Amino acid sequence: MTPRAVIVAVLVAVLATAVPNALAAPGLQSLPGWQDKVDPWVLETGARGPTEFLVFLADQADVSAASRLGTKLERGEYVYRTLSRHADRTQGPLRERLAELGVEHRPYWVANMIWVRAGLDVVRTLAERPEVARINANPQVKLDVVSAGESTALAPDGTEAIEWNIAKVRAPEVWATGVKGAGTVIGGQDTGYLWSHNALKSQYRGWDGSAANHDYNWHDAIRTTGSSCGANSPQPCDDYGHGTHTMGTMVGDDGAGNQIGMAPDAKWIGCRNMKAGVGTPATYSECYQWFIAPTKIDGTGADASKAPDVINNSWGCPPDEGCTDPTALLTVVQNVRAAGIVTVHSAGNSGSACSTVSDPAAIYAESFSVGATTNTPLDDIASYSSRGPVTIDGSNRMKPNVAAPGSGVRSSTIGAVNSYGSMSGTSMAGPHVAGLVALIISADPALRGDVDGIEDMIEQSAVRRTTTQGCGGDSSTAVPNNVYGWGRIDAYAATCGGLPDAITDLAVTKLNSADLQLTWSAQTYATAYNVRWSASPHFAPDESCEVGSCQSVATTVFSQGELGDTNTNYTYVVQAKNRCGQTQSVASNRVGEFGFPLAGGGP
Repeated sequence: MTPRAVIVAVLVAVLATAVPNALAAPGLQSLPGWQDKVDPWVLETGARGPTEFLVFLADQADVSAASRLGTKLERGEYVYRTLSRHADRTQGPLRERLAELGVEHRPYWVANMIWVRAGLDVVRTLAERPEVARINANPQVKLDVVSAGESTALAPDGTEAIEWNIAKVRAPEVWATGVKGAGTVIGGQDTGYLWSHNALKSQYRGWDGSAANHDYNWHDAIRTTGSSCGANSPQPCDDYGHGTHTMGTMVGDDGAGNQIGMAPDAKWIGCRNMKAGVGTPATYSECYQWFIAPTKIDGTGADASKAPDVINNSWGCPPDEGCTDPTALLTVVQNVRAAGIVTVHSAGNSGSACSTVSDPAAIYAESFSVGATTNTPLDDIASYSSRGPVTIDGSNRMKPNVAAPGSGVRSSTIGAVNSYGSMSGTSMAGPHVAGLVALIISADPALRGDVDGIEDMIEQSAVRRTTTQGCGGDSSTAVPNNVYGWGRIDAYAATCGGLPDAITDLAVTKLNSADLQLTWSAQTYATAYNVRWSASPHFAPDESCEVGSCQSVATTVFSQGELGDTNTNYTYVVQAKNRCGQTQSVASNRVGEFGFPLAGGGP
C-alpha cells in the first residue's frame, strides 16, 4: 500500500463516524460504504479544506433516439433539448439544497453532473444521497508538452509554401478540385487561440471582414485569473500557444504563401479549456457542452444550429492527475457524438511501449484517436506516439484509429500575428484529421452528422502501414494495428475517392413509343453520373452539366420521355463523378436511338 493510500484509508475510517450529514434531506438515512462512491483524491484533499469535485447523478439521460433523426441539426437540437431538460428536472432538489447552504456549485447538462467546491463534510453527505452515482476528482491537469514527447522549435517566419505535412496527406490535390472546406465549421478546445493571427483571422466565424462578433464563436471555460488571458476572456485568447498552433494546422492560410492548414476555406470557433496549459475534467466538459449548443458570450441563447461539424481535442486527462476513473469523460463524449459531431483526439505522447493510449478521452471507442508519424518518406510512427491496445478500462480496444504527420509541423504561433514555429507531438497530428473531416463534408454536405460514415471513410482510405511491434498480438501484416491504426491518412482518397473508370457498357432500351431508358454498370468511387445528350454524334462532353443537354443522377438508370421531334437522331454518353465532382476525361461509349428524342426536344 502506498503512503497516499494509507492516508486515505485512515481518513475514511475516521470520517465514517465523524462527518455530519449536513445536506441530507429530512428522514434520509445514511447509506453504508459512502466512501466507495468517492475518488480517493477527493477524500484526501477534502480533509484539508475545500476541494473541487464532480457529482455524477445516477439518472443519466438517454439520447440514443438521436441516431434515428435525419439531419445533424435535428440530432443536435434533440440532444441539447433532452440533456438540458433532464438535468433541470433531476438536479433540482440537490441544487436547491446546495444553494441553501451556500455551497459553491455549477450545474452541467452535457452529462448529468454538478461541479462543487466544498469540504469533506459535504462530500460525505452528497455521497450518501441515493441519486448520486459517484463523486469524481477535479484537480488541475497540466498539458504535457515537452516532457512526454511534444517539443517546440521556432521556424523562420519567411518560409512561405505549402507545408510538407499538408502535401504529404494530399490536401492540395483536394483543393485542386475546388474543395477547400467551404461551408463547414471546425471547433477547437485547447489553450485558446490568437484569433487575429494572419493565418486564422479570415477563417474565424466571428470575423465578417470588418468587425468581430464573438457571440456563438468563442467560450472561455477558465474562471480564475493567473495568466495573460485572465478569467472569462470575452474574446479568443491564448496564454500558452498550443491552441493557436493546432488551429493553424486545421484552417491556416494567410493569403501570402503560408499554407499551413488542411481546410483553409472552413470556419472555426473555439473554447479555452486550459489556463496556461492546465485544465480540469470540468473545463473539458464545459467546452464539450458549449460546442453542442454554442451561446453568446454571456452564456445565454444556446443554439444547436451553430454547433461545429468536428471538434479537435489535442489534450489528455491522465489518471494520476484527476481521471483516476477511466470513464470520467465517457458520457460526455458519447453525448457529443450523438449530436452528430466528430470528436478527434490526439492519442497521447507516452510511447513507444504498448498500451500507452491510456488517458481519457482518447481511449474511448467514441473518440477518433490519432497517432503521429514523422516527416520521413516511409511514414514511420513517431517514437513518442502512444500505442494500443487500450487496457486501462479492461476493453483491449484497438487504438489509435489512424495516424497523421506529427513531427516537425510548422504552424501559427502567438509571438505575433505573422509568427510561425514548429512543434512535434500527437497534438500536431490530430488537427490534420479535424481538417480532413471539414474537407469531406465540404465535398459532400449530405455526410454532415454521419459520424460513423465519415470515420469509416477516413479509415478505409488511409495509406496502409504495418508494424512488427506486436502490440495486442498484432501480426506483422495486420491492418488495422495498435501502432498506426488503419494507417496514415490520405486526404484525397478520403475526400474524393479515386477517379472512376470510364463506363464501357452504356446501353439504351426503348421502353415504348414515348420512353427510353439508359443503363450502365456502377463505377467504384462514383457518387453521381452526368448523362449527356446531343443531336450531334460527335459532341465533346465536358465537366459542366447544363440543364437541357445534361442531367446529373445518382443511379445507374436514366429514363426520359418523348416530347420533341421524332425525326431527330440523338446520341447519349455518361460520365461517372466522384465526391469532388471529378470525372474521367474519357466518356462512356456512345449510344443512339434514332428518331427518339429526349424530353424538351434536346439541345
